[in-house]
Amino acid sequence: MIVFDLQCGNGHRFEGWFGSSSDFADQMARSLLACPTCDDLEIAKAPMAPAIGRKSNSAPHNVEDRRKGDATDQPTSPDVSNQPIPAELKEAFRKIAKAQTQALKTSSWVGDKFADEARSMHYGEKDEKPIHGRASPKEARDLMEEGVTVAPLLIPIAPPDELN
Repeated sequence: MIVFDLQCGNGHRFEGWFGSSSDFADQMARSLLACPTCDDLEIAKAPMAPAIGRKSNSAPHNVEDRRKGDATDQPTSPDVSNQPIPAELKEAFRKIAKAQTQALKTSSWVGDKFADEARSMHYGEKDEKPIHGRASPKEARDLMEEGVTVAPLLIPIAPPDELN
């Protein structure tokens, strides 16, 4: 699937989704493309920014900004809702983020060894201490079935070894 920004002769801009570049060219040649606003058949590709993916080793947000900020900072990601988020919900998210940030300050990152570490502490093989890391859904279910106390992080974090 390929997406093109298109523009009609009257200046209306819109998006067109095509199976390939040749599908676009074929539909253009057969006059199958029309402006959804004014039905103009004079359609051309509009200038568009290239879609360049993030490097696989880059953090989703500027790491320096994250270190300087705190949990009360507003997120910089685009809205994913077509309705404004109620103020009460924003405040609840802010409180959750702040509480999670505080909890992680006293917790140790154990990475993919989370299930093994949590199990070892539960059975007294290691001293208990707050930890966080990665666990698959199956590993988390297995831990809960064994009576090991686990809870998901409500706000995803970047593992320390993946930060730039």
